Amino acid sequence: MSAHGAAATVEYAVAAEAAGFAGVWLAEHHFIEYGRCPSATALAGLILGRTSRLTVGTAACVLSNRHPVALGEEAALLDEASGGRFRLGVGRGGPWVDLEVFGTGLPRYEHGFAESLDVLLDWVSGRATVAAAGRHFAFREVAVVPRPARPLPVWVAATSPSTVDIAAARGLPLLLGVHDDPAALLARCGSSDVEHAVARLVGLGESRAAAAGRLRRTLRPWLATTRGYVRLDGAPPRDTDAYAEHLIRTSPIGTPSEVAEGLLATGASRVLLMVEAAGDRAATLELIAALGAEVLPRLSGRAERLPAPLARPAAET
Repeated sequence: MSAHGAAATVEYAVAAEAAGFAGVWLAEHHFIEYGRCPSATALAGLILGRTSRLTVGTAACVLSNRHPVALGEEAALLDEASGGRFRLGVGRGGPWVDLEVFGTGLPRYEHGFAESLDVLLDWVSGRATVAAAGRHFAFREVAVVPRPARPLPVWVAATSPSTVDIAAARGLPLLLGVHDDPAALLARCGSSDVEHAVARLVGLGESRAAAAGRLRRTLRPWLATTRGYVRLDGAPPRDTDAYAEHLIRTSPIGTPSEVAEGLLATGASRVLLMVEAAGDRAATLELIAALGAEVLPRLSGRAERLPAPLARPAAET
């Protein structure tokens, strides 16, 4: 969600639809100012109601904090109510204090992701009933209501090889973070027709140097809000200033042609654009409009363009 609040996120989504983008994706975080969205599914429902064509996805719902059946029910409901415009992305998350607050604990994070994912996949598969008999989830057969008319697609946010392997074993598409090397992680999936998605920071300017200068004024304070993460493993927080420089150095920024070339070079079927580093609300809306007018035509339909109101740079998936 937007660092500028829920109302701004909805405004960005409406602007993205008007600019010709295919969809938006929403992140989910707890107990920090970064993103300010504790429920990506709740916000997705609001945006789906305010738009008519846009797909709305979660990038990603933190499965280590959620019960997979409850999330599956929400996904099926949003898919049905929106006429198929909802997209579900899930991630392992990190060893944050969320696990303590919600009572799921480190074991769910460390060892339960694959089991959680399988229960979720069963629920959105279109089956009439689902049961579970695992280490973390065990329940008798219950009816799936609402029952999806078709298997709902699920993306997996992944930055670690182990999570990539879990997704690949199930034939699921990946959601790769803004700082990830897509070639290295996608290579673990082997050759397939799976439509993976990659998030990328973008910035427009008269030149790459001009775009970098603007981002240095806005990106660092925005990323600094991630320092609010409270880790259960005692590891030190990320150096957000160094991380900002890394993103500026490796992201597709510059002229519209340079940005378009950088996005196509990811090799992903879907590209999520991290737009809020532009700065304030007005600057973000201006960037969305400019990307629609000046960058999308250069992509020539070779990728489904999905601007993300917020990508999650601090994920451990």
